[in-house]
Amino acid sequence: MTPWQQRLATGTEDIQDEVIRWYQQSRYGKAFVPTMIWGTLQTEAYATVILRKVVEFLGVPDDVPAGVAKRMERQQVLYDGEHRYDVVLGEQGLYTNIGGPSVMREQMERLLRDFGLPSLNLGILSSTAEVAVVPKPAFSIFETDEGRRADYELVSRGVDIADPSELALHDKAFEAISEAASYEDAAKELISKALDHWSR
Repeated sequence: MTPWQQRLATGTEDIQDEVIRWYQQSRYGKAFVPTMIWGTLQTEAYATVILRKVVEFLGVPDDVPAGVAKRMERQQVLYDGEHRYDVVLGEQGLYTNIGGPSVMREQMERLLRDFGLPSLNLGILSSTAEVAVVPKPAFSIFETDEGRRADYELVSRGVDIADPSELALHDKAFEAISEAASYEDAAKELISKALDHWSR
C-alpha cells in the first residue's frame, strides 16, 4: 500500500473524497475504534483537530478546512436511509483528549444525539469488559458491489485486506468485540459519564 505521505501529497481533501466513495458504495459496514471517535461520527471541531495533527505529523500540504468539509460530507450516509453501520467504540475513545474539554464535550453530545439513528448500531466497549479475543487495533469492514474488505490505518500507511479467510477472522473478532460491548441504555450511560467528565 502507498505510504500516507504519498497519498496525502496534495493535502487531505482528495483522500477524504476517496473515503466518501467507499462509504457511498458500501450499504453496510462495521468498525471497531478503540481509542478515538469513528470518523463518521466526529464533530467538525473534533475532525479539525484530528486532521490538523495528521498534517503536522506527516508534513503534508495544509488544506485542513477542505478536508474537514469532506469528512462532514461523508457523514450524510448516516441520514440518507440507504446505509447501515455497526460500530463499537472503546470507552477509552470517550476520554482520549482531542482538542480539550469543549471539543470533547461537544463530541459526547453528538454521540448521544445520534445514538438512535436507524442507520447506526452503536456499542461502547467498557474498559473493564472481558473480550474473547486479544486486544486489536482499530479496523473497519466494508461491503461493496466489488466485494468485501477490511481496512486499517497504520502510522505510515493504510492497509486493505480482501482475502476471504482473513476477512472471516475479522468478522469473528468483531463478533467477539460486539458481544462484550454495551448497547442502548448501558452504552448511553457510559457516554453520559464521559460527558460529565468533560463538563467539569
